[in-house]
Amino acid sequence: MSRWSLRVRLTVLYGGLFVFAGALLLGVTYFLVERSLDSRMGTSTGNLDFRPKTLENLGTIQVNGQTINIPQAIIDYRAQQEQFRKDTLDSLVTGGAIALAGVGVVAGAFGWLVAGRALQPLSRITETARRIASAPDRGLHERIALTGPKDEVKELADTFDTMIERLDRSFDGQRRFVANASHELRTPLALNRALVELAVARPDAVPQTRQLGESLLSVNERHERLIDGLLTLAESETAIVETVPVDLAEVARHVLDQAPPADRTVSADLCPAPTTGDPVLLERLAQNLVENAVRHNVAQDGWLSVHTTSVDGRARLVVENSGPVVPKYEIETLFQPFRRLRGERTRSEPAGERGFGLGLSIVRAVARAHGGEVTADPRSGGGLTVTVTLPGT
Repeated sequence: MSRWSLRVRLTVLYGGLFVFAGALLLGVTYFLVERSLDSRMGTSTGNLDFRPKTLENLGTIQVNGQTINIPQAIIDYRAQQEQFRKDTLDSLVTGGAIALAGVGVVAGAFGWLVAGRALQPLSRITETARRIASAPDRGLHERIALTGPKDEVKELADTFDTMIERLDRSFDGQRRFVANASHELRTPLALNRALVELAVARPDAVPQTRQLGESLLSVNERHERLIDGLLTLAESETAIVETVPVDLAEVARHVLDQAPPADRTVSADLCPAPTTGDPVLLERLAQNLVENAVRHNVAQDGWLSVHTTSVDGRARLVVENSGPVVPKYEIETLFQPFRRLRGERTRSEPAGERGFGLGLSIVRAVARAHGGEVTADPRSGGGLTVTVTLPGT
């Protein structure tokens, strides 16, 4: 019963209650008819004494030349009454049971229709919630907007709409705050970089000043990369309004040509993988995957491979690399903003080159904004295999 749908359970409940009420009515009818027959039979023979000795004294009578034994006639009459009573009650039970079964089937069919109509608003709520949950841009702008009488179901739908509206405002406010903060912070950082570069480039600058300036420029560059990552993450979580045809193979080739990892062995198998989306965000997705594969690698004899293809009409980008062993239960941590794996993945990195834990978070946000998904699987010998799947053209 627990595995049945709510509509089936309501249908069984309606049908069961109807059959129970019909059976109860049939039982009451049987009892009343039985009492009525007993009353009538008792009235029709109420003045007769059926004791054997009394019947023997009645003798015989002549009716139309026929001799009728009165005691035997009375016994036969009584037997006929009993048979009539039995046939009447049996007919009532049989006919009532057949009628109850037929009407029960009809009641079950009507119960199925009534349950479906009663659950239609709930189905609409479920479909809307499913679309919101599966939408790449979270779909929080959508509302149920259920019409009809103000009953419990409409109250539930209105409450759900209110909750979604508050979540929508909250997410919009968060994205606007991150975007505005990132834009506002870029200006002083750019000013700081210009001032430091000007101070370092002065002819009379002493070596200590130049060394301090280079350190400040490194820190400033790190902050700029952090702000750029935050801005990209905020933009990736919004809907992609304008899309153009993009080939992931071309994107991956461009990323590898722009910044080839000199200290890593790179293998590329770039087959056509057409999709649609924002070229800038898709390029950032591929760039983050390659940079992540280079950064989290082994110190010597490290390698990475980039593979693009089209599978079942969907574009696929796979980046695989060598590196330290990653426990499977910590995979989800890598996709959370500002979360990184244990210290051994970044212990050997210089402070200026250490990541912020935004790389794979941006990859997931961009993939979801394009209606795709990203998965990561640990390799048995160490490293990761990250797969991005996007809708094809």
